[in-house]
Amino acid sequence: MELFSMEFLTALMAIVMIDLVLAGDNAIVIGLAARKLPKNQQKKVIIWGTFGAIAIRAAATLIVVWLLKIPGLLLTGGVLLIWIAIKLLTEEKGHEVKAGESFWAAIRTIIIADALMGLDNVLAVAGAAQGDWVLVILGLLISIPIVVWGSTLILKWVDRFPVIITIGAAILGWTASKMIVSEPFLKQYFANPFIKYGFELVIVVAVILIGRMINAKRKNVE
Repeated sequence: MELFSMEFLTALMAIVMIDLVLAGDNAIVIGLAARKLPKNQQKKVIIWGTFGAIAIRAAATLIVVWLLKIPGLLLTGGVLLIWIAIKLLTEEKGHEVKAGESFWAAIRTIIIADALMGLDNVLAVAGAAQGDWVLVILGLLISIPIVVWGSTLILKWVDRFPVIITIGAAILGWTASKMIVSEPFLKQYFANPFIKYGFELVIVVAVILIGRMINAKRKNVE
């Protein structure tokens, strides 16, 4: 992918949006894990816990980028990302994270929780980057300030503008569809641009409609 081409910039914007909608929860985890520590230790825990979490996420993302080159895994990853997109629209989020009683316990909690919660972020960023290592690195660099400083702002934005979640889910759906149409053994079926872009549009619309149907059904049950 040519540096700073329209395709590159579009993928980078997708990664930024993915980080905005998926990294917010990870930022909250950091705050909750450090909440019982003295004020003078909280900042250090946040910095070191985030550093450890980002290091693990960086390694995981690079591994996933490599794995997605294996035949069949782009399709698998795309299908999984569709599920993540629908889950983003329908999940009732909670943040039951045990606060660390000591400096190292809090850091351990942050790293473990982020590793478990960051799987969706890793897959989404790797898929949006389309194998471009520069995009992966830029995406990770962008996610650091989002995770450390962005949680409160992100939550305020989401509460005030719920459409952000819908836009994020649509971008995840679009990323998933691009992964599927890029699968080597399926490329022949998407050689026609009309079919290719039509399929991508169908996936995005389906993600949003299924998410809304599940939410509507849940409200009716309640």
